[in-house]
Amino acid sequence: MEKVVEKATDSNTTVEHLKQLVKKFCEDRDWDKYHSPKNLAIGIVTEASELLEIFRWKSEEDSYNLLKDPKKLEEIRHELADVFYFVLRFAQKFEIDLTNALIEKLKINEERYPIEKSKGSDKKYTEL
Repeated sequence: MEKVVEKATDSNTTVEHLKQLVKKFCEDRDWDKYHSPKNLAIGIVTEASELLEIFRWKSEEDSYNLLKDPKKLEEIRHELADVFYFVLRFAQKFEIDLTNALIEKLKINEERYPIEKSKGSDKKYTEL
């Protein structure tokens, strides 16, 4: 059985390539039947919660310091990868072009958060 062994970085791969890696991983394990939109959305939230748990009860300074600890950084990387896996799987399974979705959302947010009103502010667009 072939394993996923890739030497890639963000700068030398594509979202489509990553979606195909996730697809093959899941198909090899016959997991399609478990990957409904609801279950994949639950997976995103569950894994995001596991990432958040690492930072629970930490001060702002402590949260930055976690990134300097090699063991904690590895744990953070793995949880972030789990979130990314579920995002990629959702997009791959239901034919969502993540690049187009992101660009579309950025355009919406450019209108919601004009620089002259939002720069340096943490207010939601409905409060600007």
